[in-house]
Amino acid sequence: MKVALGVSGGIAAYKAAEVVRLLQDRGIRVQVIMTQGAQQFVRPLTFAALSGEKVITEMFAAGGDEKGAQPNIDSAIEHIAVAQSIDALLVVPATADILAKFAQGIANDFLTTLYLATTAPVVVAPAMNVNMWNHPATQANLELLRQRGVRIVEPGEGYLACGMTGPGRLAENELIVAAAMEALGASQELAGETVLITAGPTREKIDPVRYLTNRSSGRMGYALAEAALRRGARVLLVSGPTALTPPGSAEVTRVESSEQMRQAVLKLLPEATIVIKTAAVADYRPKSAAEQKIKRKGPISLELEPTKDILAELARSKSSQLIIGFAAETENVLENARKKLLSKSLDAIVVNDVSREGVGFDSDRNAVTIITHSEVIEVPETTKWEVAQRVLDQAVRLRKVSQAK
Repeated sequence: MKVALGVSGGIAAYKAAEVVRLLQDRGIRVQVIMTQGAQQFVRPLTFAALSGEKVITEMFAAGGDEKGAQPNIDSAIEHIAVAQSIDALLVVPATADILAKFAQGIANDFLTTLYLATTAPVVVAPAMNVNMWNHPATQANLELLRQRGVRIVEPGEGYLACGMTGPGRLAENELIVAAAMEALGASQELAGETVLITAGPTREKIDPVRYLTNRSSGRMGYALAEAALRRGARVLLVSGPTALTPPGSAEVTRVESSEQMRQAVLKLLPEATIVIKTAAVADYRPKSAAEQKIKRKGPISLELEPTKDILAELARSKSSQLIIGFAAETENVLENARKKLLSKSLDAIVVNDVSREGVGFDSDRNAVTIITHSEVIEVPETTKWEVAQRVLDQAVRLRKVSQAK
């Protein structure tokens, strides 16, 4: 997802730098647009370095030559391209001037023109002198913007830069980011939670060049990691071998074997409040691995031994953590899942029938059943992103129940 962050000319402009970081922590790409006034308080280079994106400071790109040649067509329609590419427009701080221009439809710079050109949700965080905030013109503009669907993050009260005391101080950054995430359709229900997620397959060594593994792509676990980040959680991702790029703000531990995954998960468990174990961990491994490559010389037999049950061990080792497991089944799907739920002392289990074509392993789609001790939730075939949302919905509900006890 992409957010355009408008920064206008108030003393609180420097606080927008922290907003960039907080949005990035939630997996959001940020492009900053600065007014001329904002550039008097913070240099564009600051936001370029933080966001890794071009910072837009002019309606038309500087160009031309000594004869006055006009800028190219790309710069002339850049506001349309940005308007169509963003998922939300956030303005921090929103001065009285910007609020007035938005309300009256004045488009005399890139930010105000972008506001008129975009159909994405708009969130503004006003900051100004107390008298400016209380002025009838400002309040009328705010009411007009509310009627048009603009989300207003109300300023706080306190000592202001001008020396006065009262309303007008920029809201706390966490509140601003929470409003932006809500505008993006991502609640902050997991703020304050640390979610430990395992993803992908494991590899069990046969010899220096061969191993036992499975078809897991890691997509389900990575979707859960990104979704949890967007809901405000800190995410610890323990990943088996996969070609996927993890969400930028996840704290990633890469492993190969089931034993490496076990050790990593148990080490991180004390930091976690919620554990969601999607990894397809090998149930068996070679009893011993050959030190040299096994040469072709006819039939061979591999002696396998069971790996340790990480999920059951997690449940035994937990204190107050919520533990959610995943199960891939090919027969007696619900019956087998219920047995695992009880035998491994889980809070919930997510089961899917991997014998079905087009869902589960090696697919962007899935169809699952979420089983808790009190209900069964069917999630018909959909994207793994949507499945991740349904799983997190249950995690949030179960967490609230456990905290209420």
